[in-house]
Amino acid sequence: MDEVWFVVSPHNPLKLKSTLLEDHHRLEMVYKAVEDYDYLNVSDIEFKLSKPSYTVDTLIHLKEKYDHHEFTLIMGQDSLTHLHKWKNYKVLLENYQLMVYPRITGAKVPKEYINHPKVQLIKAPIIELSSSAIRKDIVDKKSVRAYMPQKSWEYLDVMNFYKPK
Repeated sequence: MDEVWFVVSPHNPLKLKSTLLEDHHRLEMVYKAVEDYDYLNVSDIEFKLSKPSYTVDTLIHLKEKYDHHEFTLIMGQDSLTHLHKWKNYKVLLENYQLMVYPRITGAKVPKEYINHPKVQLIKAPIIELSSSAIRKDIVDKKSVRAYMPQKSWEYLDVMNFYKPK
């Protein structure tokens, strides 16, 4: 891959919108996380698309706008387990390479994806960390500094996100 684009979604249809920070804050935290890396980019393309956001629609839109790019979807293994719930997931599997990162020790890959030509399972260390765990640690007044890029953590800390009132 030449670049990795982080697409910040204003509304994942599989998550409760009430559990998310406001869109512009999440976008800013991602910008701060990657701003020192030339090959990492942030996209707010889903902010301009209809809501809720569906990955298949975003990829189709990206391909139309950037027809000289070849897009690959990077996802956590936990997302692959729920892929069948995604809008037009078969279109994703037919038209895009999926790179799947392990997320949970002992988690099984659904059998239909084990040898799928469009699904590449990445061999990488498992880091058992999630945004839910980070939010919980903040509520429990535990430090999350080590889990985040410095600039994103500073923004989160200054803005007092998730801290008990």
